[in-house]
Amino acid sequence: MPGRLLTLCLALAAGMALAAGAEAQQHSPDAALDRVIQEARAAGCAEPDSGGLVRILCSGKLRVGVHNSYPLFGRLKNGKHRGYEIDVARAIAKRLGVEPEFTKVNAASRIPMLADNRIDLAIATMGHNTQRDGQARFIRPHYYRSETILVGRRDLRIAGWDELRGRTVCVSIGNGSNSELVSHGAHLMLFADSAMLPDRLRDGTCSLAAQDDSFFAYYFTDPDFAGRFDAKFGFTPVPWGIGAARNGSDKLARALDLMSQIFHRDGVFLEAAKANHVGTAFLERQQAVWARADCNTDTGSGNPACILPPFDNALEPTAIAAPVTAFERWYNRLTGSDLQLPMLKTVPARSMFMSGVANSLMLIAGALAATLGFALLFGAMAGSRYRLLHWPVRAITIAVQSSPIVLTLVIVSAVMHSVITYSSNGALCAAILALGLANGANAGQAIAEALLTLRAERSGRPLDLFARALSRAATQIAAFLINAAKGTPIASFIGAPELLSALTDITSFSSGRTTTYTLLLVFYTAVVMLVVWLCRRLQAHLERRQAAA
Repeated sequence: MPGRLLTLCLALAAGMALAAGAEAQQHSPDAALDRVIQEARAAGCAEPDSGGLVRILCSGKLRVGVHNSYPLFGRLKNGKHRGYEIDVARAIAKRLGVEPEFTKVNAASRIPMLADNRIDLAIATMGHNTQRDGQARFIRPHYYRSETILVGRRDLRIAGWDELRGRTVCVSIGNGSNSELVSHGAHLMLFADSAMLPDRLRDGTCSLAAQDDSFFAYYFTDPDFAGRFDAKFGFTPVPWGIGAARNGSDKLARALDLMSQIFHRDGVFLEAAKANHVGTAFLERQQAVWARADCNTDTGSGNPACILPPFDNALEPTAIAAPVTAFERWYNRLTGSDLQLPMLKTVPARSMFMSGVANSLMLIAGALAATLGFALLFGAMAGSRYRLLHWPVRAITIAVQSSPIVLTLVIVSAVMHSVITYSSNGALCAAILALGLANGANAGQAIAEALLTLRAERSGRPLDLFARALSRAATQIAAFLINAAKGTPIASFIGAPELLSALTDITSFSSGRTTTYTLLLVFYTAVVMLVVWLCRRLQAHLERRQAAA
C-alpha cells in the first residue's frame, strides 16, 4: 500500500510538472510569435489589413529602410548590402518566411517614409527618445545602444560643455543629439548624410563633428584618422529601436516585439554583431536579461524590469507652449496646412530664435554701415589724382568684383581668425567686414567714376565735387546698400549666429521646417523693404542736393 501511494504521488508530481511546462511553453515568446503569424496567414490575402503584417506575408516582401553608408551597420558596396543592421533585417525576413527589400534612408527621411507607407520597417541607427515616441512605433527590446561622441582635431582641447559654447559642430540632419548640442550653446553645420562628416573633418571644413560612437568606431581603425583626430567626450547614451509606422502596425509590431525577445535570448543579435565587428557589451548583457524567467515570456516586452526606457530628450517648455500648440492644431484643422512654431514652444529654441533675430539686425546694420563706409573711402581714394592712392584701391575693387561673395567671406574670416581666437562674435564681425567690402567696393567705384566725370566737366573745391559725386552715384549706392542687406544670410556659412543659422539649429531637432523657413523669408523681406525705403529717402535727399547745386 505505501508503495502504491508513493507511485501515485510521483505520477501526480510528474503530471503537474508536465502541465507547468506546457503552460510555460504556451506563454513563451516563441509560441506567441507562432500564433501571431498563423493568425495573419489565416486572414487571407483578399483584403490585406493596414497593419502591414498580412500585406508582408501575402506579398512575400519586407520593405526595410537602411543606411547605405554607415560603416559596420549598413553599407552598400559593389551592389550588396552589408552590416549588422542588414543581417538583423535578413533574420527578421527569414523568420517571417519572406524576402527583404532594402531602401536607402537617412536620419531625416526614415520616419516620414514609415508614415507614408513607403517602407515597413526602419532599421537605421534610430535612437529611441521621448520625442520620437510620438512619431514612430519602437520595437522592444532594443537591438543596440550607442552614445554620441564629439570628435575633433587632436590639438583642440575640449573636455566638456563649457569649452564647446560658441563653437561650430558638424552634424547630420535629424540626429537626436542635436538638441543637446544647441542647448549648450554650440552652433551646428548640417549635412544630409553622416557619411560626409569624416571627409569634412579631413579637409578642414569641420573642426568638430558629433555622431554615434558606433559610427566613428570604424574610422578610428584607420591609423591616419586616429592620428589626426580623437574623441573629446561622449553624451546621451540612447537605445536604438527598430521603427514601424505609428498607425496601423499593431500586428507587425507585436510580432517584432516577440521576435526581438527571441533574438536576444538565442544570441541572434549577438552573433550578427560579432560577424560585423560591432561592439557586443550591450548585447551580452541583454542576452542575460532575456534568458531570465520573468522576461522570457509573451509579456516580457511590456515588463519595465526587462525593457529599457526611451531617452528623455524633452526640452523645457515655454510659458506659452500650450496655447501655441492649441493654435497650431486650430490652424491645421481650419486650413489643412501643417503649421509648426517650434521656436515658441521650448526655452532653448525660443532663446536661439531671439538671439538669431538680434544678431541678424546687428549684422544688417553693421553691413549697411560698413558698405557705406567702404564706399566713401574707396570712392575718395579711387577718384584721387594721386596714383599712390587710387591704384591700390582699384586693384582691390577688381579683386573683390572677380571673387564670389562666399570666397570673400571665407578669406576675411580666415584672416581675422588667424589674428584672434575663433568665436561667434568674431564670425559676425568678419561677415560685416566682408559684406561691407564686397558691396562698398562696387559703390565706391560708382562714386569714383562720378567724381572723375565731374572733375573733367568743371572745377571746384574737392569737398563740393565729392558731395556732387555722391548725389550723382546715389542710385548705385542705394542698390549696393540693399544688396548688402539681402546678402546677410550667407554669413551663416562661416558660423555667424544670425537668424538663418539659429533656425537651422532649431529645425535640426524640431519639426516645422517649412514654417520656420517661411518665417525667415518674411523676416528678410520685411527688413529689405525697410532698407529699400531708407535708401530711397537717402537717394532723394542726395538728388535734391544735386539739383540745388
